[in-house]
Amino acid sequence: MRTIFLLLLLANLAFFAWAHYLAQPDAGSDAQPLARQIDPQKLPIVSPAPARASAVAAAPAAVAAADCVEWGSFTLTDLPAARKLLEPLALGARLSEQQVEETANWWVYIPPQGDRQGAQRKGAELKALGIDDFFVLQDEGSFQWAISLGVFRSEAAAQARLAALKEKGVRSAQVGARVSQVPKVWLRVRDTDPVLRARLRAVAQSIDGSELRDCK
Repeated sequence: MRTIFLLLLLANLAFFAWAHYLAQPDAGSDAQPLARQIDPQKLPIVSPAPARASAVAAAPAAVAAADCVEWGSFTLTDLPAARKLLEPLALGARLSEQQVEETANWWVYIPPQGDRQGAQRKGAELKALGIDDFFVLQDEGSFQWAISLGVFRSEAAAQARLAALKEKGVRSAQVGARVSQVPKVWLRVRDTDPVLRARLRAVAQSIDGSELRDCK
């Protein structure tokens, strides 16, 4: 028994010595963890990375459409004269045409002349006054052999046409209400600037009752 007791005592002493002096310290129980770091003062502090945008930033707003004006509206009969007036401006590809069906509520006309011969005589008088843009109505009805001098969307435009005709010596023309669907053409000009707009306004004044407006 004595021998066993001494052996147990020696074993406890050996374990105590090993645990306190020979065993490697546990990393989790290090009393000086900062002192064991490699140059801790040189370690950068990294901010959390910003969250990635959920969507790509919106592209800049589209460039505004180029400035555009349109001049009209013209009947198919009047269109060649309007085109001719624009030729000196050398508009090239900037000029285009848009045909529409418009409701004409007013017209300027000379009352029926009785028969074809009477309408032809009146037409000759108009040409002698320098007026070529007219149309003789030949269809049967209350206005057969009347002479149309233009159809317009507004009474104001019709009155302007009548005033211009009177200045040229036409005395028998008058304004009246007349609702009809008429094929018309608008001349459209893109990429305009103030100088070109001023020139277009001057040209537009050459045809009474025409309108220069922003493109629709």
